[in-house]
Amino acid sequence: MRLILICLISLLVCEGYSQDIKYTFVFLNTREDKPNLPKEELDKLMQTHLANIQRLANEGKLLVAGRFEDGDGVFIFRGNSSDSVKQWLSTDPSIQANRWRLEIFPYLPRVGSVCLVDSNVEMVTYTLIRYISTITKFNVQKAGQTFKKHDDYLKQIVKTGNVVTEGFFPNRDGGILVMKGEVDSAVIEADPSMPDTVFTIEIKKLWVGKGSFCEKD
Repeated sequence: MRLILICLISLLVCEGYSQDIKYTFVFLNTREDKPNLPKEELDKLMQTHLANIQRLANEGKLLVAGRFEDGDGVFIFRGNSSDSVKQWLSTDPSIQANRWRLEIFPYLPRVGSVCLVDSNVEMVTYTLIRYISTITKFNVQKAGQTFKKHDDYLKQIVKTGNVVTEGFFPNRDGGILVMKGEVDSAVIEADPSMPDTVFTIEIKKLWVGKGSFCEKD
C-alpha cells in the first residue's frame, strides 16, 4: 500500500513538472549483441548517422549530440513528447541497424540549460556523472529524504564553480551532473545520499560542442 502511495505521489509530482519540461534526454548505449559488420559498412553507417544528426539539428529537433569515450553517446531533443522523439530517432541508420540500446527521459536542467550550437563549433571534454535511480520496495521509504540529501549535496558542488550543467529526470529516474576537467570520484561518492542505495553512479568523459549547455566559458 505504501509503495502504491509513493508511486501516486511521484505521478502527481511529474504532472506538476510537465508544464516546465522542454527537453528530452536520450542515452545511446552500445548493444552488446550488435551485429558484426564489415568495416566498409560500419564506416557508411557512421557517415549516415552523422548526416542524420545534422539534419535533425537543422530542423531544430536535436539540440545536443555528444559522445563518450567508450563509444556510447547522448542526445538532447527539443520538446517533451517521447513519441515524437522515438519517431525522430527511428530515422537514424545506426539505430535502424540495432547498434544502440536507447534510454529516453524527460529532462529538466536546474543549472545551465540546453543550447543549439553550430556544427563547426569547438569540441570540449567534460565529465558527466549520471545518477541512476535504483528505488525498490526495500528503500522506497527513504526516497524522499534521500533525494533531499542528494539535492543539498549537489548545491554544495555547484558552489565550487566547476559545474557546467545539472539536471534531473522527473518521476525519480535520476539525473546528470556535468563538470569541467577531471573529477575525483571520491567527491561524488561522498554524497550523503549514497548509503541509502537509491542511486548508483556512472562517471564518463563526454565530448560535446562548446556551449551546448549554454555555458559562457
